[in-house]
Amino acid sequence: MHLLITGGTGFIGRHLIDRLLDDGDQITVLSRQKPEVVKKLLGPLVKAVSSLSSISFNTNFDAVINLSGEGILDRRWNEARKQQLVSSRVDLTRDLVDWIERAENKPPVLISGSAIGIYGSNIPSVNEKRNGLTEISAVGCDFSASLCDRWEKAALRAEDSGVRVCCVRTGVVLHGSGGALQKMLLPFKLGLGGIIGSGRQVLSWIHMDDMINILLHLLQTDSASGAFNATAPLPVDNRQYIKALGKVLNRPTLIPVPDFVLKALLGEGAIVLLEGQCVLPTKIQSEGFEFTFPSLEPALISLLR
Repeated sequence: MHLLITGGTGFIGRHLIDRLLDDGDQITVLSRQKPEVVKKLLGPLVKAVSSLSSISFNTNFDAVINLSGEGILDRRWNEARKQQLVSSRVDLTRDLVDWIERAENKPPVLISGSAIGIYGSNIPSVNEKRNGLTEISAVGCDFSASLCDRWEKAALRAEDSGVRVCCVRTGVVLHGSGGALQKMLLPFKLGLGGIIGSGRQVLSWIHMDDMINILLHLLQTDSASGAFNATAPLPVDNRQYIKALGKVLNRPTLIPVPDFVLKALLGEGAIVLLEGQCVLPTKIQSEGFEFTFPSLEPALISLLR
């Protein structure tokens, strides 16, 4: 297959492209980085382009995978940063769908990123923890929810051109080479690990292998369309996560991280870590997908030992 991928140099994109190249697929990556930088990161087999205008409208792509977006927790949130988060997701997706509309050979499928932030952040009640949030749950009311909602609507416009669209609502992706897990390893190794805030907030996580497998499953399943939660079927609260991580690393988990520290570091973005969502992958499981790592401790062991 020939695939156009945005966000290919990102955390998930790099792992996805490794799998696709192993399968013999042809990859074109749209990136703001210089083509020589992209090739250095992803290898010489990848074709790199810096703008949609450089791609001919008669290019034949078998699929488009849109993973673009600035890191949610890479910097403190202020108005300028929130606009960067919007532009890197919503604006780029609009431009991508505009290109698809004008393409002579439209790709059969667009798989576009989203996030579980669409449900809004909260500390769930007992009932919410038991029942969880599924793909039919309501959109939340905070900035993250609005951002994800606009992001998905921008992608779904491609359906008007006859393109199958899947929006992947990604949870916290775990891998030792990046993301939230990597950021937590150093303090734990120094004996400084502990619960974050109240410890009651739910972490809807997913192992990187399962994340990539979901993307490939959606790519290959012609009946799949709409929104899909990309989270493991067994979410945990922060206390359980910290306890499991400490056990796998054989390190203490005695030093909590108070709310005010995260708020000072991340501003409004601290809500992502202090509240969270209890999300279940109902729809992808109904499509026949089976998780390699449904529970947390085996997932951490596979990544860290």
